[in-house]
Amino acid sequence: MKVLLKKDVKKLGSKGEIIEAADGYARNYLMPRGLAVEATQQKIKEMKEKEAKKNRLESEKREDAKKLKSKIESEKFIIKVKAGDNGRLFGSVNTKDIAKAASDKGYDIDKRKIDLDDSIKSLGMHSIKVKLYDDITANLKINVKEK
Repeated sequence: MKVLLKKDVKKLGSKGEIIEAADGYARNYLMPRGLAVEATQQKIKEMKEKEAKKNRLESEKREDAKKLKSKIESEKFIIKVKAGDNGRLFGSVNTKDIAKAASDKGYDIDKRKIDLDDSIKSLGMHSIKVKLYDDITANLKINVKEK
């Protein structure tokens, strides 16, 4: 029986493939678990349309991330904190503070996407990486100033 795989199946094939499977295996295992459907022309057409729509949406998201990257990298974000002698901060600047500074300028950046190795504990300019999409990262320029 020819079936269209809806999900990856180990030792059988990957999502979207049309494979030949034994009738009993297809009816009793693959279909009840939602791993495959019978390969009709209609189902194949629907699967191709879904893939095309998914690819189109992904390319749109990628383009939006590239535009956002260029906007973010052209701006400087200022964070004002209390500091003591020699430029040492009382406390530190963390991802939450950076996300708030970005949202104050109109950028919606999730604090979990900010790659900060260690909290910022000194005044001055700092460059921080932000993951915008799978392989697109932007460098945020943070200027930490004394309050």
